[in-house]
Amino acid sequence: MSIAFLVTALVVVLTPGTGVVYTISTALAAGRRAGLLAALGCTVSLLPHLAAAVTGLAAVLRAGTPAFRVVTWLGVAYLLWMAWSALRDRGALRVDDGHPAPAAGRVIRDGLLMNLLNPKVTVFFVAFLPQFVPPDAPAAAARMLLHGTVFVLLTLVVFAGYAALAGALRRRVLARPRLTTLLRHGFAGSFLALGLGLALTAR
Repeated sequence: MSIAFLVTALVVVLTPGTGVVYTISTALAAGRRAGLLAALGCTVSLLPHLAAAVTGLAAVLRAGTPAFRVVTWLGVAYLLWMAWSALRDRGALRVDDGHPAPAAGRVIRDGLLMNLLNPKVTVFFVAFLPQFVPPDAPAAAARMLLHGTVFVLLTLVVFAGYAALAGALRRRVLARPRLTTLLRHGFAGSFLALGLGLALTAR
């Protein structure tokens, strides 16, 4: 496994996306533990995508099949619902000490669904892994699985770091209602932009 792969994977994982936004917003809303659960849910959701990429299912999905479009639009709908929830200050995105923390199962479920309903993640694995493991290389499937597993573990570590940092800053955020409102609107805008971006792949 090359240094180039590890560096590239780290850059990709650090880049803000659906999982990062959800992890940070959950940690700010409900604390470090909830943020870590969100990171876990987002990370575990990568496993089916990785399996699809290794087995070649991603190529079938990406070939303009109805299944790809259906899953894509479900993902769009879910991201838009998350944006609406953030704007309405409901659910896991409520930054308010006066309300109980969301259930662990709910936090993990939302993290799972957001990435499971995003076929672009599977397509990403197909585009990313062959850059470091050519399909015609010896034991290519096993090597792609190894590289993909390292990517998943790296995702968990980085997302957990985001959760820990956001959880540590939570009290300062709660002490500034105006900042809380700006963050909530920022998260809503992020989910909206991610949903619209995903919608473009279904056209």
